[in-house]
Amino acid sequence: MDVQETTAACRDAFAELASPAWIHDPYPFMRWLREHDPVHRAASGLFLLSRHADIYWALKATGDAFRGPAPGELARYFPHAATSLSLNLLASTLAMKDPPTHTRLRRLISRDFTMGQIDNLRPSIARIVEARLDGMAPALERGEAVDLHREFALALPILVFAELFGMPQDDMFGLAAGIGAILEGLSPHTSDPRLAAADAASARVKAYFGGLIRRKRTDPSHDIVSMLVGAHDDDADTLSDAELISMLWGMLLGGFATTAATIDHAVLAMLAYPEQRHWLQGDAMGVKAFVEEVLRCDAPAMFSSIPRIAQRDIELGGVVIPKNADVRVLIASGNRDPDAFADPDRFDPERFYGTSPGMSTDGKIMLSFGHGIHFCLGAQLARVQLAESLPRIQARFPTLALAELPTREPSAFLRTFRALPVRLRAQGAEMRVVVDQDLCGTSGQCVLTLPGTFRQREPDGVAEVCGATIPQALHVAVRLAASQCPVAAIRVIRSEAGGDERASADSAPSPAEAERHAARDQRNPGGHHGTV
Repeated sequence: MDVQETTAACRDAFAELASPAWIHDPYPFMRWLREHDPVHRAASGLFLLSRHADIYWALKATGDAFRGPAPGELARYFPHAATSLSLNLLASTLAMKDPPTHTRLRRLISRDFTMGQIDNLRPSIARIVEARLDGMAPALERGEAVDLHREFALALPILVFAELFGMPQDDMFGLAAGIGAILEGLSPHTSDPRLAAADAASARVKAYFGGLIRRKRTDPSHDIVSMLVGAHDDDADTLSDAELISMLWGMLLGGFATTAATIDHAVLAMLAYPEQRHWLQGDAMGVKAFVEEVLRCDAPAMFSSIPRIAQRDIELGGVVIPKNADVRVLIASGNRDPDAFADPDRFDPERFYGTSPGMSTDGKIMLSFGHGIHFCLGAQLARVQLAESLPRIQARFPTLALAELPTREPSAFLRTFRALPVRLRAQGAEMRVVVDQDLCGTSGQCVLTLPGTFRQREPDGVAEVCGATIPQALHVAVRLAASQCPVAAIRVIRSEAGGDERASADSAPSPAEAERHAARDQRNPGGHHGTV
């Protein structure tokens, strides 16, 4: 769908982001918002900020210019707040609280959930990573496709949370099965059936954590739940059971699906940009830079789900946000704002090398973990999981490639996946695709969407793609490229079998089918392009 057609009369950016047109690549629409409607008022009355400077200011000003909804106001922002367990749990989380309540709760949690506690988990996380890769290896080595999303990206944070909370792994897998339903129920545009499903899942989580807290009081261990329920000689204040349950519920929601999505995006970046893999083969600072750039390029949570209520009339970009208005921030758009990050659609870990976590070499803040008093409590835990995973995946499976295009969840809030099928590329199974510039009219900058590892060389217009089998890869290459470039302009000049082969226009589907398959997950228009 054309950006101009979609946005000419955009009444609700939230609805647009949820539409099938933008699920695979929402960034052109976000660019339009930044340039034409950066302080957007949706049909529901919610305001949405899309520029980095405005988002950064709003996050930093929370507790001053903005506040969370007071208990008596919940029904205004959440019509079902009186009857929904999920919404009541959300209202009691740390993210919804203002000082001084927020200050007290954050202090009580932070005295145990420390950087040192997370670093103590590194050996356990490394062990879990190796075990998951061991489990994937036999099928991959037989040439079979493996769903990396299910077998690794989802499983890792589940198992890490089991370790963190001191829970049996099977119990955590059971709770995690309902997280997606809860998140969908908390969306601003959720339906009554989805909210009912969310409440049923939340009831199971609440009951389990209540029992876990009771067990940890009588039989403590070295996990975070035992520490949070334990006494502190230097601080008599403790979390109530209700406060602790809402905190654990919030940690599970905030750190499970988002970490899984970031692992998926990180693997896609490894496959799309083989020239950037060296960041994962050197020092810890290089790994950190790669992780931060993944988080910037594809924020797992596109916008804030928590209401931020304007404490006064606020003018931004010539638009007056009235007092008591509900304001959300489009995090993914801020991370792609050219006023904050030069050439923002280019994947470039260099911009985060040698800096503090989340800060670019230009001093700009990556927004995926938020900012200010509500900065994500689990940011370090997510970073450690990524840092322990990516170098091991690269070292263990250097020829990893896509088996077929990944499948995304149709969610406006989270950029998550249903499946990410991968396989090992057979050694020597390589082809080169030449773009005839006279036919395509690209001057060496044609953008193709191809499976596996893809790289465009300038100025000769040669794209290289590696697939598990040449016929499969050739078929998919032509099928996907047909939506962006005349099929006659695409010619395979070398394959595993040798010899020249002409890509046939008969292999290409209808434009509608090609568009459905052309999932452009990483964009670098006008230069080296690494789309998967």
